[in-house]
Amino acid sequence: MKDAWDRFNWLWEILFAVAYVATTTLVILDDEDPVRAAVAVGALTALALSYLLWGRRVVRDDDSPAGPRWVFAVIVLVLVAIALFAASSSGFILFMACPLLFSTLEFRPAAVFTTVAILLNPASTIVNNGFRGPTLHILLPMTAILVVFGVLCGKFIGHVIEESRGRADLIAKLEASQAEVARLSREAGTAAERERLAREIHDTLAQGFTSIVTLAQAIESELDTDPAAARQHVELAARTARENLAEARAMVAALAPADLTSGSLVDAVRRQADRLADSAGIAVRYEVDGSLPTLGTAAEVVLLRGAQEALNNVRRHAAASAVSVRLSVVDGAVRLSVRDDGDGFDPDDVTGFGLRGMRSRAEQVGGRLSVRSGPSGTELTLEVPA
Repeated sequence: MKDAWDRFNWLWEILFAVAYVATTTLVILDDEDPVRAAVAVGALTALALSYLLWGRRVVRDDDSPAGPRWVFAVIVLVLVAIALFAASSSGFILFMACPLLFSTLEFRPAAVFTTVAILLNPASTIVNNGFRGPTLHILLPMTAILVVFGVLCGKFIGHVIEESRGRADLIAKLEASQAEVARLSREAGTAAERERLAREIHDTLAQGFTSIVTLAQAIESELDTDPAAARQHVELAARTARENLAEARAMVAALAPADLTSGSLVDAVRRQADRLADSAGIAVRYEVDGSLPTLGTAAEVVLLRGAQEALNNVRRHAAASAVSVRLSVVDGAVRLSVRDDGDGFDPDDVTGFGLRGMRSRAEQVGGRLSVRSGPSGTELTLEVPA
């Protein structure tokens, strides 16, 4: 509402100034009684000063209480009455007073005040000149027209003010909604980033640390009985630690997985298979059917993380003696298949983050994950569009 006033108030100020100057000039030139003219000009000037020094703030402030508005409206009506009874030619000030009353009060009391102000004009003529005044027969029909016209104009002014208030409320609600959407978007982005980091840490650092702990336990049991095997496991633990460090640096730098930056997807999955064979002593067979199509980084990351998670689950839970890892192209998609002959599990009764994280990753690139498991082993299949 204030913005509308700030943009268009200058138009009202011009009407106010023109009405005051024109009416004051007419009173000075038309009235032959200097005392009456002085009283009328004084009342008109007091009206102008009341508006400029106080009423202006009352009218423009939507939050101003009703009390000051009623006081100002009464002051306007009283000063208009003084000017009209002092000089009938002061009636032109109604072009300023009527809109001012409608801008100050609600429609119904403003309509009453405006009607009284308009009726003061013929009333002053009757008081000053009697019922046989020369202009009364013209003034009475004009008064009726002015009452109707004033009420209609007031209705229009009220409608404009209500529309402006409604737009101001709507703008405030829209701004609040935009702020809420921005807040929710930030929260969603933070949650998504947190979930992404959780997947990254689970698929890389956590698995690497698990391998190091497993190797450390093996080294502790082999130090006295099999120094050669212990030395081999120490080298493997050191290599795993270096790879974990490289993964951490790549994660911080928001780059692709370190295994992919140093080679192809085929080589990266092969290193994961070799690592399982070296650390757990499991027979791992790795196959690649033909040449794989070029994939985007996001799809390659999904396949590599899927291989890491599947082989880590074999190491930790399956108690398998043989594992098969296969990359192939099927119906326009690149498929990763990891099969073991270990203990099966119920895929619907898994509460950990691993399978859920793999499925979420696959869905983000338009792929899918399927798991079949039973007493004779488990097969995990992960497909991404080529």
